[in-house]
Amino acid sequence: MLRYVLKTLYRHRARTLLTVSGAAVAMFVFCFVGSVQQGLDRLTSGADANRSLIVFQENRFCPTSSRLPQDYASQIRKIEGVADVVPVQVWTNNCRASLDIVVFNGADPQKIKDNRPVELIDGSWEEFQSRRDAAIVGRNFAQRRGIKRGDQFSIGDISVNVAGVFQSSVPSEENLIYTSLDFLQYTRGLDAAGVVTQHEVVLTSSADPDQVARAIDLDLRAGPVATTTRRKGAFQASTLSDLTDLIGFAHWLGYACVGLVLSLVATTTIMSVQDRIKEYAVLQTIGVRPLRAMRLVLAESTILCLVGGLGGTLLALLALQLGGFAIGAEGATIAFRPSFELLAAGVVVSLVVGLVSGIAPAIQAATVPIVKALNQP
Repeated sequence: MLRYVLKTLYRHRARTLLTVSGAAVAMFVFCFVGSVQQGLDRLTSGADANRSLIVFQENRFCPTSSRLPQDYASQIRKIEGVADVVPVQVWTNNCRASLDIVVFNGADPQKIKDNRPVELIDGSWEEFQSRRDAAIVGRNFAQRRGIKRGDQFSIGDISVNVAGVFQSSVPSEENLIYTSLDFLQYTRGLDAAGVVTQHEVVLTSSADPDQVARAIDLDLRAGPVATTTRRKGAFQASTLSDLTDLIGFAHWLGYACVGLVLSLVATTTIMSVQDRIKEYAVLQTIGVRPLRAMRLVLAESTILCLVGGLGGTLLALLALQLGGFAIGAEGATIAFRPSFELLAAGVVVSLVVGLVSGIAPAIQAATVPIVKALNQP
């Protein structure tokens, strides 16, 4: 009976192709929106987001407006529960939401190596540490900008030599550029000698992040600049609050795409059944039971949806893999990455939608009045 279903679909090639194409486009958008949501979830959860703290200037948002004394690091290290402190100077080309944001993080090269989840896939740490104007760039950023080891990269007053390209277990890291702290502090036009944008605090395994955050703010309150300390995930979620609302709205777009596939495949299958109403009547006269007729129609709608949905899902994953897309604001970035979860979601949604969209036409095919159908012109 599978051969019968495939021949039926082949007989109406134009309609089949249009339906499959529509399902593919809708599932492409569904998976793309899903990757944005996953990127936000990865950024604001996980060990790196929950076991690190960000000390930022109180009531400041864009990195260019936060200026903390660098020597705050020595005070923070004395607080119980703190394993290490990394002073970081952040520079970004755009504090507003952007699809091509450039974010420089200046820190001590050895602390970057020890504390950040990065692994060089091209270049060497020795070269990065030996040159003041050297930088290592994330794989996604390098792919998006066409940068490789040995290139010189310039934006605004900042010009660096690429000493290596790194990958990371935290996808958002792959959109960053790391330089030495001294280089960013003394770059012409930045005027940041002795100050940093933020302090990143690495906690001991037994420390309570919230308790340590309160202790840091209390200890630094008597200093020249008041601070706000949060878990890294909470800090990034707050930084991207406007984008979070937008992504939440876009999530409904994904559900709308599922509804579009449901409507499209259901309409196509109903048209197919109505065009072949006599055929189903004949099938009943030769002994095909109503349940089998239903299975034939359900198989037809499921094949249409699975082929289109799987095609759209694979195209979305390929685009995400090759594109290195990211969106960011105020120095924080959300990376769009393909994942097995997206593939599984695309397949499951396609299968479920295919079955649901075929229920109404399947009932119609199984309950067709034989005499009335055969007497139709």
